Amino acid sequence: MKKEPDYFRHEETMCCQQPHQPINSKNGIRFLAFCMAALLTLFANGQAHAWPLAGSMATARMDHTATLLPDGRTLIVGGSDGGANLASAELYNSATNSWSAAASMAVGRRLHTATLLPDGRILVTGGSGNFGATASAELYNPATNSWSAAASMATGRVMHTATLLPDGRVLVVGGQSTTGYLASAELYDPASNDWSSIASLTNGRYSPPPI
Repeated sequence: MKKEPDYFRHEETMCCQQPHQPINSKNGIRFLAFCMAALLTLFANGQAHAWPLAGSMATARMDHTATLLPDGRTLIVGGSDGGANLASAELYNSATNSWSAAASMAVGRRLHTATLLPDGRILVTGGSGNFGATASAELYNPATNSWSAAASMATGRVMHTATLLPDGRVLVVGGQSTTGYLASAELYDPASNDWSSIASLTNGRYSPPPI
């Protein structure tokens, strides 16, 4: 096997094997030019790293969630096909580079959250449903490939965050609704399947999807 050039085995600010020197406007331009030349050399020699293709999903979608399961598979949930909100879900198996259909949610949604719980289930909350921001939540069980209704949040929200806490509860914060940015926060307890309101943020805020 060919030894790969040392262009990008970097230390701190430098991406090539050169003496450390502070980056300023003058040597910064030289540094950038060197790195661009190095990259072009790698491509010319066929040594640039490439992304291998994975199998394609059955449905093209955006604004969905992707959750790594304990068994190594990845669960893709909901999203939009550019028109309708999707209730469908798919499972990706990296060992076989293949997709399989998972059971569909009761509600099509996008810009929601999906949180892996300690017991292996996935909690899906909120998102944009058929009539704007929804407060509904659903639970997916990978062992049975089935969904069940979870208790609904007090407030419908999209583009919020959902964080698993050390005690197994899920903290949902902020987001956006038809009335604007939300400062409210809620706690979900999987053991009792209920929500409780907690102190609000000082300012309403939301988490925009990646572009």
